[in-house]
Amino acid sequence: MSDSRAPQQAEDTRTAKEWMTVLSQYREPNPVRSWYEVAVTIGPFVVLWALAWWSLGISYWLTFAIALVNGAFLLRLFIIQHDCGHGSFFASRTLSDWVGRVLGVLTLTPYDVWRQSHAIHHGSTGNLHRRGIGDIHTMTVNEYRALSPRRRLLYRMYRNPIVLFGLGPGYLFLFENRVPVCFPDKAKYWLSAMGTNAGIFLALGLILYFGGIMPILLIFLPTTLLAATAGMWLFYVQHQFEDTHWEAEEDWQLQEAALDGSSHYVLPKVLQWASGNIGIHHVHHLQSRIPFYRLTEVLRDHGELAIKNRMTIRESLQNARLHLWDEDKKKLLSFSQALDPA
Repeated sequence: MSDSRAPQQAEDTRTAKEWMTVLSQYREPNPVRSWYEVAVTIGPFVVLWALAWWSLGISYWLTFAIALVNGAFLLRLFIIQHDCGHGSFFASRTLSDWVGRVLGVLTLTPYDVWRQSHAIHHGSTGNLHRRGIGDIHTMTVNEYRALSPRRRLLYRMYRNPIVLFGLGPGYLFLFENRVPVCFPDKAKYWLSAMGTNAGIFLALGLILYFGGIMPILLIFLPTTLLAATAGMWLFYVQHQFEDTHWEAEEDWQLQEAALDGSSHYVLPKVLQWASGNIGIHHVHHLQSRIPFYRLTEVLRDHGELAIKNRMTIRESLQNARLHLWDEDKKKLLSFSQALDPA
């Protein structure tokens, strides 16, 4: 994690709670801007889908390439759905929810189920006693040492990049999202999941009827899997870095965990656009009601936050080897660092 320091300013002494108050002025969405962001995302998404379908008669490789490009727009649609879930994209909660539900069919994500699990993530991030919903499972060094050899192997397999970023995204979005596994006893979430499933299966049925199997294999799956993998990677690096923040329940404080346990992922402009500024994650966790298109305003106005928890792409790749939280050192460590510190 980059830790370059700017000259000290008076605002450097602000606590996380004080930053929440400062950032509240950025919460108001602009309805024109919000609809513009919807249009410039879903418009190209539909056009590229149509172009990829047309290209099936020319070259399967061309179709596949267009589908991969469209993965960026599907990822951005998920970010819009994400902001709708936070109630930050439109002033109307009802409008936000229904836009989110419609987009959930495209992103294969039942909106109401995801909104609840994501709210739990925001309300418990960094709390060692409230892990398990809406996060990437992270064990402490002592917890890992207490495991049997079999369970150690299972945890290592789970944290392996091939599983987390290879097999995991497809499993999560294609299969796990079909059932509200986190809330199996709540009818509301079954309705959300089954309603989304019905929309997905209807769309796939129409594609199969009019185009056969190839549009599904060469357009739907590549677009979906690329967006899912990119989304999983972004979610990982937003909280999994060496100096992230975890505390036991008695020492945990929500605002501190939000600010210190979320990264500022510095991306090239095109990737920042495609990911809806979600890399400015420490600001997002402090004030989740800020629309994604206003997050850059925060960094422009408050340079202290622009340098807080900065992470480059190169650094993020290095962080993929960190798997265990050391409660004494207050650091996320690799298996070798944690188990063979010498």
